[in-house]
Amino acid sequence: MTQVTRLLDAAAGGDAHSAAAVLPLVYDELRKLAAGHLAREAPGQTLTATALVHEAYLHLIGPAAAARFDGRGHFFAAAAEAMRRLLIDRARARLAAKRGGRSRADVELDHLPGPLPDEELLDFDAALGRLAAADPAAADVARLHVYGGLSVAESAAALGQSRAAAYRNWTFARAWLRDALAG
Repeated sequence: MTQVTRLLDAAAGGDAHSAAAVLPLVYDELRKLAAGHLAREAPGQTLTATALVHEAYLHLIGPAAAARFDGRGHFFAAAAEAMRRLLIDRARARLAAKRGGRSRADVELDHLPGPLPDEELLDFDAALGRLAAADPAAADVARLHVYGGLSVAESAAALGQSRAAAYRNWTFARAWLRDALAG
């Protein structure tokens, strides 16, 4: 068990000192992940990488969080998901104010091209939600690979899947999402 994993377990148990001690150990990696997410956002984004890291970290380690992490990979997978959810919530809020129409996203699925308009980001996220209902394992790999920036092999490790299963899931997810977004 690594130092980060021990600190995360202690923080999940309510140890505030451990929660404060883990951030400096993972901050640079979380900031790179956040910067990658924000680079794919539309121009005029007011959220900074630092603010996204802090908000996601509060969701992961804060008083309402009861998650235990099975290691560094699991923690970063959860961080990527928390950042994705925060950005999706912001896009929904901006669209609710506009009440405009939506268009389908035509995205290259090895990464989200930047910047995506809010409508396309929400279309992609909705398609990913439908994939999760059809095949949760494939959706998990796609979520970590596309949003989290993890390789398929890293996604496999974070999810506890074999590399072969993760590559099968990714191949299926990519084809499924392309069909869903084209349709």
